[in-house]
Amino acid sequence: MKLDTLNHSRRIPLVAAAALLLAAGSAAADAEHNWKMTSAWSGGPLHEIAAKGFARHVERLTDGRIRVEVFPAGTLGESFKVTETVRNGIAQVGHHWPGYDWGKDTTAVVFGGFAGSMDSERMLHWIYEGGGIDIWRQWRREKFGVVGLPCGMRTAEAFLHSRKAVRTLDDLKGLKLRTAGAWQEISKNLGAAPVSLPGGEVFTSLERGAIDATEWGTLYENMTPGFHKIAKYVVIPGIHQPSAPFECIIGSRAWDALSARDRELVELAAKMTTVDFWMKVGHEDARALEFYQNAGNEIIELDEDVQKQAKVMADEWAATQAAKNDWFGRVWAQQSEYEALWKNAARYRNIKR
Repeated sequence: MKLDTLNHSRRIPLVAAAALLLAAGSAAADAEHNWKMTSAWSGGPLHEIAAKGFARHVERLTDGRIRVEVFPAGTLGESFKVTETVRNGIAQVGHHWPGYDWGKDTTAVVFGGFAGSMDSERMLHWIYEGGGIDIWRQWRREKFGVVGLPCGMRTAEAFLHSRKAVRTLDDLKGLKLRTAGAWQEISKNLGAAPVSLPGGEVFTSLERGAIDATEWGTLYENMTPGFHKIAKYVVIPGIHQPSAPFECIIGSRAWDALSARDRELVELAAKMTTVDFWMKVGHEDARALEFYQNAGNEIIELDEDVQKQAKVMADEWAATQAAKNDWFGRVWAQQSEYEALWKNAARYRNIKR
């Protein structure tokens, strides 16, 4: 049920509504820390479930000592510049995909996920059990002067919503596709013509034919922007993004002003948000293909050689980055070592039925 439907279905008398507003104002006044959150999203699951979910968890866990007001993309700063908005003190906290900072440091896509990354289950284990969260925090402090916390996790994305059928490497030649992060370079090496666009411009660009295709989120998340209404083909699997961790960026001044206990609770809120989002996306993805089929879309599975070639090229790209970027090399080596630890997982975890 949509929020607006819920609100209309439970009408609140005017006097009661006024009382609620006064209570909310009092709660804000009583809070020890009032944070503004800049979101990279104008709406959809990432804004409603992840960004706002984090805010709710923080307020509840801290008994209202920290109150977070969430602002959609473009209100406090640009979608691709959440880290900059927080670092400049315009907002105390932000929610985004860490890969948006790859132009400043390519290490960002190792944390945010790219074509060479582990799947979401392995990535989650690396983050919380394999030392990932520690090196993530170190990198953010050293390179950007902010606190970075994993704050959301996607399963594999849909590869494309496309106006053209894409199955083979030849089909990618010259394809104008919207993408972000490392896939901009890797897809270009595969012959595509990638462009970078903020989320708010993707639908109209696809509708007008300025681009042929777009990647955005998982099958479930892509229902909200409605790409399927203007692009006949839904192409899977998301070879460019096997997983996508998201991030809450917190300004150093805001973080340092918290008690040790409240820092722990904010960290817990971020972890709860990560698990909440991962579970919701996984659940909804399970029935998404049927949704697109009923909407008249054609589901295309990429040829196996395309999937294998993407991984090969991603690993080559990562090796190049590691050779010239110490931080990239450190994080990529740690992830690769952890992935190797799981090499026999299918033998003891997967049961043939």
